[in-house]
Amino acid sequence: MTTILPNTSISPLRQKLVDDMTMRHFSVATQRNYIRDVGCFASFLRRPPDTATTEDVRQFQLAQSQAGVPVPIMNSDAGGNGFDSPDRMST
Repeated sequence: MTTILPNTSISPLRQKLVDDMTMRHFSVATQRNYIRDVGCFASFLRRPPDTATTEDVRQFQLAQSQAGVPVPIMNSDAGGNGFDSPDRMST
């Protein structure tokens, strides 16, 4: 599978995310945005995003809401990346 960062060493989790998005024919721009969103979520968690619980997602969305993040961006950050279903991230 093609990676969007071919000369950079990346984690197995990130590679899986990129491979899944490539398989679904996501554009490079969409992949870049999703990886950025995953990074924001991981920074919020202070741990790998594949360890997130449903409550973690809820807390992340609350923090975004309180920070004034527009709803479409919150939807992209949480729902668009599989964070609405933590079980899906670990499969």
